Amino acid sequence: MNTRRQSVTGWLLLLPAAVLLAAFTHYPALATFWHSFFTTPRANRSARFVGLENYELLLEDPVFWTALSNNAWYALGTILPSMALAIVMALWVNRQMVGRGWVRLAYFTPTVLPMIAVANIWLFFYTPDYGLLDQVRSLWGGAPHNWLGSQETALGAVVAVAVWKEAGFFMIFYLAALQQQSPELREAAALEGCNRWQFFWRVTFPLLMPTTLFVLVNAVINAFRLIDHIFILTRGGPDNASSLLLFYIYEVGFKFWDVSYAAALTVVLLLVLAVVALFQFGVLERRTHYQ
Repeated sequence: MNTRRQSVTGWLLLLPAAVLLAAFTHYPALATFWHSFFTTPRANRSARFVGLENYELLLEDPVFWTALSNNAWYALGTILPSMALAIVMALWVNRQMVGRGWVRLAYFTPTVLPMIAVANIWLFFYTPDYGLLDQVRSLWGGAPHNWLGSQETALGAVVAVAVWKEAGFFMIFYLAALQQQSPELREAAALEGCNRWQFFWRVTFPLLMPTTLFVLVNAVINAFRLIDHIFILTRGGPDNASSLLLFYIYEVGFKFWDVSYAAALTVVLLLVLAVVALFQFGVLERRTHYQ
C-alpha cells in the first residue's frame, strides 16, 4: 500500500511538468508533422490533403539546400571553436592570478547581453569605412570591406558573433568542472614526470568529457536555433549567403505565409536534430566516463 501511494505521489508530482511538456513540445511537433501533408488554408479555400507534395517541393527548392548547407557550415564554425575557446578561458581563469574575478566577469559579460544588443554592437564593428575592423585594417593600409554585404564573408561574420557570445557561457560549465577535480591528481602526475600538455590530454580532458557532452548538446541546439543576430546583421543576405534553416522557416511561414511548406521544413529540422541527438547519446555518451 505504501509503495502504491509513493508511486501515485511521484506521478502527481511529475504531472504538471508532463502536461507542459506535452502541450508545448510533443503536441506542436505532431501537429507540425500533420500539417506538412496539407496545403496552406486561405480565406476562400480550406486546407487540402496533398500527401508528400510539400516534401517534393522541398527537394527541388534551391534556397532550402543553400540554407541547409549554410547551417552545416555555421554549426561547424560555432560548435568546436566556441567549445575550444571556452576550455582555454576556463583553464586560464582557474589559475591563481591577479584580478581573476574581473577576468571571469569580462569573459562572461557577452553571455548576459541580449543577442539583439550583441548584434548591434557587432554591426558597428562590421560597418564599412567607419567600423572598428576597417579602422584597424586601415592602419596597415588595408582597403575597406563590406563584411556583411559580401557573399564570401557574410556567414563568417555571423559565426564570429555567435562564438563571441557563446564561449563565455560554456566557460562557466568547464570552470565548475575544473574546480571539482582533485589537486592531488596534478601532484601525482608531477611525480611521474608528466608535463602540462600531457596532464591536460591524459587527465584533465578525459575528466571533462561529461561536461563536454553537456556543452556539445547545448552548442548543437544553439547552432540551429539562434537566428536573432541574422535579423539585425544580414537578414539572410546577400543572396541567401547567410540564411540559416530556421531563418528560412520564419520567412516561409511568416513572411510568405506558406505555413504548410514551413511545417515541412520544420519536420526536416527536427529530423536533423534527432539524428544528431542519436549520435551524441548513442555514440559519444558510451565513450564518456563519469566519476
